[in-house]
Amino acid sequence: MSSQSPLSSMGTPIDVVIMAAGKGTRMKSSLPKVLHTLGGRSLLQHVLDTAASLQARKAVVITGHGAPEVEAACKANTGVGFTLEFARQEPQLGTGHAVQQAVPHLEDDGMVLVLSGDVPLTQADTLFHLIAAGAGRNLALLTLEMPDPTGYGRIVRDTTGSVKAIVEHKDASPEQRAVHEVYSGIMAVPATSLKRWLARLDNKNAQSEYYLTDIVRFAVEDGAQVVAYKINDAVQVAGVNSPVQLAALERAYQHGIAHRLMEDGVRLADPARIDVRGDLRCAHDVSIDVNCVFTGQVSLGRGVSIGAHCVISNAVIEEGAVIHPFTHIDGEKLGVTVGAGSLIGPFARLRPGARLGKEVHIGNFVEVKNSTLADGAKANHLAYLGDATVGERVNYGAGSITANYDGANKHRTVIEADVHVGSNCVLIAPVTLGAGGTIGGGSTITKDTPAGALSVARVRQVSIANWSRPKKAPKA
Repeated sequence: MSSQSPLSSMGTPIDVVIMAAGKGTRMKSSLPKVLHTLGGRSLLQHVLDTAASLQARKAVVITGHGAPEVEAACKANTGVGFTLEFARQEPQLGTGHAVQQAVPHLEDDGMVLVLSGDVPLTQADTLFHLIAAGAGRNLALLTLEMPDPTGYGRIVRDTTGSVKAIVEHKDASPEQRAVHEVYSGIMAVPATSLKRWLARLDNKNAQSEYYLTDIVRFAVEDGAQVVAYKINDAVQVAGVNSPVQLAALERAYQHGIAHRLMEDGVRLADPARIDVRGDLRCAHDVSIDVNCVFTGQVSLGRGVSIGAHCVISNAVIEEGAVIHPFTHIDGEKLGVTVGAGSLIGPFARLRPGARLGKEVHIGNFVEVKNSTLADGAKANHLAYLGDATVGERVNYGAGSITANYDGANKHRTVIEADVHVGSNCVLIAPVTLGAGGTIGGGSTITKDTPAGALSVARVRQVSIANWSRPKKAPKA
């Protein structure tokens, strides 16, 4: 991203208008189209984040179909850094009609950038260049050369190469349809000019709609300069109208993330099989196997290895840790920390509030929730640790659990350093196991145990000689 915004370089405020009123019939979903997700964020949120990176003064979101839901989703996003306003388009009578609804929200001193809520991957640098091309006074269009321009508005130029019109596909002549330079749907235009041209729109066209693109013709008629900033990256201007298009754009988005990760030194077993749906930060020499999903805020330290089919969310995994395949780490709001050199999984689950020290071992089918495990602690298989404080070098046996919930309240279990808990034990909280103690296998511990002692709480074994098992009654 450019380090300097056009706001600071030109002194002209940027006001962003985002068209988000469409129904999205081809999505075949009750969810408004702009709220479908890509890379873990809604399509509209991607556009709002881009507006924030442009240091926009204001964003006006034009809503229509599902307006209450769309507006609520926008308001839920905090810290955008600009004024957020809404304009309703009811009924929806075309793109020009949509932008007309934003006019009362636009101040005359601004440069208006028109974006679409279903075009999520336009880069801020591209928009910087577009706004700069407008120079605070010109109508600037973002265009693209397409091998198959079917369905797109064509850029029509005069003999000198200047833009003189945009012709929608349905209204284009055969000669115009042969043009491969298309309008992306994104423009930058001075607010005063935009207001004047919008007032002249009519719906005398094949769709009986008010086309925003008609303002190009008005600009030419008024002698205003129309400039085009052309790019070659179709992904940046690709919209979403169907689940098929959404899936294709998701893969393009993930491919871009994978490429950036590899450029930063991350080893991906297959860049086509990774999904980042949040913010993934990796130090040097990180390796990630196939089909891993990262959501929320995830940080991987130097030399971390992530096995295949892991799902990791809101976690910090420190240097040299190994996450074996099929591990599920979900920190939610509390987060999860995995200490340096720890070994996790396979098939392990770390839940919110898990805090693991250095060289901790959490093995297959072990679940840890809201618990702290000090350096060197081990729970190698088939166990549960919930609301526990576990000391250094504790060995927690297979099949053992902390019974932390009494039906109304959670209670904490404290296991001090060097305790050995045998297999199939139940630790009924609140309880403290003294340092260096041993809990005999199969014990149910309801009281604190002293340091260094062997504690056993189970019925004495009894053997009954010559005992016969019950037998089934003979069939009639």
